[in-house]
Amino acid sequence: MRVYLGSDHAGFELKVHLANHLAKQGYEVVDVGPHAFDPDDDYPAFCLHTGDRVVGDPGSLGVVIGGSGNGEQIASNKVSGVRAALAWSVETAKLAREHNDANIVAIGARQHTLDEATALVEAFLTTPFSGNPRHSRRIEQVAAYEQSRKLPELPA
Repeated sequence: MRVYLGSDHAGFELKVHLANHLAKQGYEVVDVGPHAFDPDDDYPAFCLHTGDRVVGDPGSLGVVIGGSGNGEQIASNKVSGVRAALAWSVETAKLAREHNDANIVAIGARQHTLDEATALVEAFLTTPFSGNPRHSRRIEQVAAYEQSRKLPELPA
């Protein structure tokens, strides 16, 4: 499986660690950047490019990393077709895949040790989408809005 990694300065160390770790696990890792530490870099470009690559490469997944993961999740979700989820526990990482068929996980490097963050990413990458019809229906509703920008009717 191809895994795209993007970060900012706060996530740089974790990104480098994950690139090495995941490659040893047999993943095809693509480092979207940054490729050198710069304390003044900004996350949007790296997250937008990560999202674009994931959407353009069916079957791939992505990881975006920053200090909290919040901004990285927000930026990634601006790319049409991205379903980025912020994971803060192994359970939320698994649920992102099982229930939401998330294709990108956002991790807060300042919120976890290297081992904790690695466990979150591994849980995300190894958990399949459940395919449950109610989850598929919800994903389709979000995708329909993303395409049309027409709000759905509210239930009575």
